[in-house]
Amino acid sequence: MLPSSQQARDVAYQLHAYTNARSHQRAGPLIIERGEGPYVFDTAGKRYLDAMAGLWSAGLGFSEKRLIEAAHRQMQILPFYHTFASRSNGPSIALAEKLVKMSPVPMSKVFFTNSGSEANDTVLKLIAYRSNAAGQPQRKKVISRLRGYHGVTIGAASLTGFPDNHRSFDLPLPNIMHTGSPHFYKDSRAGESEETFATRRAEELESLIQREGADTIAAFFGEPVMGAGGVIVPPPTYWDKIQRVLKKHSILLVADEVICGFGRTGKMFGCETYNIAPDVIVVSKQLTSSYFPLSAIIMNDYMFEPIADESNKVGLLAHGFTGGGHPVGAAVALENLKLIEERGLIANVGRIGAYMQERLRTLVDHPLVGEVRGVGLIAAIELVLDKKRKVAATTPGDVGSIASRLLHERGIIVRNVDDALSICPPLIVNKDQIDELIDGITGMLHDLKATVVNCREPH
Repeated sequence: MLPSSQQARDVAYQLHAYTNARSHQRAGPLIIERGEGPYVFDTAGKRYLDAMAGLWSAGLGFSEKRLIEAAHRQMQILPFYHTFASRSNGPSIALAEKLVKMSPVPMSKVFFTNSGSEANDTVLKLIAYRSNAAGQPQRKKVISRLRGYHGVTIGAASLTGFPDNHRSFDLPLPNIMHTGSPHFYKDSRAGESEETFATRRAEELESLIQREGADTIAAFFGEPVMGAGGVIVPPPTYWDKIQRVLKKHSILLVADEVICGFGRTGKMFGCETYNIAPDVIVVSKQLTSSYFPLSAIIMNDYMFEPIADESNKVGLLAHGFTGGGHPVGAAVALENLKLIEERGLIANVGRIGAYMQERLRTLVDHPLVGEVRGVGLIAAIELVLDKKRKVAATTPGDVGSIASRLLHERGIIVRNVDDALSICPPLIVNKDQIDELIDGITGMLHDLKATVVNCREPH
């Protein structure tokens, strides 16, 4: 790195998310300079097919002019205003109305935040507020799932079911508990069917609720499909069984649609794909295709009415963010949703997603592929060194990291979650680009076979 180069200045001045800071000081960054459709280009001019849509989020790709124009128009009219103290703005009103009306189940109100993490943190606060309003101050415990991902702010990171998000941060917070993930491939027992596995997971949830005391459990958080946990697709009856347990004990259901929302699973919401009827839906990422930071909490009257009563009792709802309901972000989101509908991108996910899933499943016979899983335009390839034992190297992530690097060299960006390669291309991809992706993965697997001979399997 030259002393005055962008790489050197980055190392000198910036602390990066999800990065080993010392390794970064040695290696420096990959700097992405521009985007075009589903592709991005680095400062050396190398083109990459971004099969992660940035961070599960750039649904319309990286060069959609109508989103840029929507932001520019709104900047000229009202570049910022807040939503504190009964203030509002036209785009936030229109977007709130749009989200309520397009929700997969009857909803009532929208509260705007800036990221999925902020939104989930806010839901945790609102749940406590609501329990106090309902005269149930003991009802403050919340259940999420191992391998679930709900963000990195202090409350959201506590919900997230990964040790890395807790280690050295003194998390999780009290009153947040985790039940098992719906990953049949990794978590099922010998001879167990998907149906039996789903029943067992529901029974484990019931046991946890009984052990803690049903009257102390306020809510359950879950992604329709677990995204950042490695694209965990639930067994067919899993959500039906989980919802029956929650309904039995009057426990709120929060659907984290930050990744699944707005087409990713082949329906507008993941809740539609899996017949989930939540009390709260959290959305972000593809809400604006990440052209502007924005998230939203969509809630039903069962959630809203006690909160409204409590705000009247104490004088106000003392929570909010400067950028919540930002007029520029709301304008971009409205245009983004309009484009998804205009261009039939949900149908495109159905067609192209089915093609991607079909082609990916041809890889399952490869000796290093343990499982291919996915739905719509989201998928994962579980890499193993021993297919029978379903294990990779002694250190989780070693094989996945090598595979991710080999794909990067081929001009394809994926993200490994331990040894699972996550795939989540923009909603605008076409058949030729899916072929480019699968052909690249096929070539990578050939190279990987020769590379991993030095990786040790766990004993």
